[in-house]
Amino acid sequence: MRFRILLLSLVCALAATCAIAQEPCYADYRASRTGPLELQYGVAEIFGGCSVQEAQQELRPRLAADGWQLLEVIATFGESGLEERRESAGEFYLRY
Repeated sequence: MRFRILLLSLVCALAATCAIAQEPCYADYRASRTGPLELQYGVAEIFGGCSVQEAQQELRPRLAADGWQLLEVIATFGESGLEERRESAGEFYLRY
């Protein structure tokens, strides 16, 4: 009986951890491009870990493919922070 309770507790803990790990992650960032100088503020979905450092590693090559240089990742956040950033990001909302 104790073994079943322990096993059930372990399964529940693993299921909860997996559910948390699958929560979408987003980052808002600033980037620039020269010739002529252009600046952008954007929001992007992050598929790896949800830290600022991991977002930087993921965004640099995405932006560089279109000639943009990542200046900074401002923050990472979940779905609850998306809507408030939509208007500010404009055409760069979930573009990269």
